[in-house]
Amino acid sequence: MRDARRQADASPSPVDGTRADVAASRRRLWAESAGIAISSGGFGLVYGLAARNAGFSPVEAVAMSVFVFAGASQFAAVGLVTGGLAWPAIALVTAVLNARHLLYSAALSPWLKGVPRRRRAMMAYVLTDESFALAIAHFQRLGYADERGYWIGAVASTYVPWNVMTVVGAVLGGQIADPGRLGLDVVFPAAMAGLAVGLISGRRELLAALAGAVLAVMVGLALGTAAGVVVGGLLGPAAGLVLLPGREAAVPAGGDVRDQLLADAEEAALPPDEAGLP
Repeated sequence: MRDARRQADASPSPVDGTRADVAASRRRLWAESAGIAISSGGFGLVYGLAARNAGFSPVEAVAMSVFVFAGASQFAAVGLVTGGLAWPAIALVTAVLNARHLLYSAALSPWLKGVPRRRRAMMAYVLTDESFALAIAHFQRLGYADERGYWIGAVASTYVPWNVMTVVGAVLGGQIADPGRLGLDVVFPAAMAGLAVGLISGRRELLAALAGAVLAVMVGLALGTAAGVVVGGLLGPAAGLVLLPGREAAVPAGGDVRDQLLADAEEAALPPDEAGLP
């Protein structure tokens, strides 16, 4: 009897298992963030140098990274300021470039519906391509939202390295004539492609990714990168949903409705409660 009791006491509880899963997923999150941090730091350095060359003071260049924190839009704004474009036009162009964040926030909303609005607003402030990909992958591994994990991915992968290296670039005030020679022009796309591959869990996700990529390239070549990103981001997932719709929630043989809903939630990459689970 005592041996059985000791064995029961020594067996891991559901809470212990959950904590272990969270710890393991966060360790993976740190590792993925470290790789992205190298690339975001490199681009932060290039941005700082470009901003200084465009006539920004070190304070202006750093303040833009700290308060705007918009990567591609910051590069676009620097180029437009250099070209003498009026500020309403600059605001319009950068808004179009950042329109994809509407898609990111809509995808994260079901996971974060239990988070207070003020905290969600703070999380939106550090939302980037990289933090979105890291957060979605982390949430899917756990099956629910981990707010601390979101901040680990957002701050460690982009916010800190981007701003630190912006300071370095702005203070140095030098010039990199051809960033492509250093490979800096392909680091971000390569990192995002690797994360995207990890998010593909079935035929529907694969079709959405391929359709989105093809549409983004075609529209980008015709109308510009910003339009390509928005069209690919909208129509790619739509193609996956329309051409390969999810299974109906019928009761499988030898199972129950909850089992079917769990399978559908995993296939659709939705939180369990969004799939209709109690």
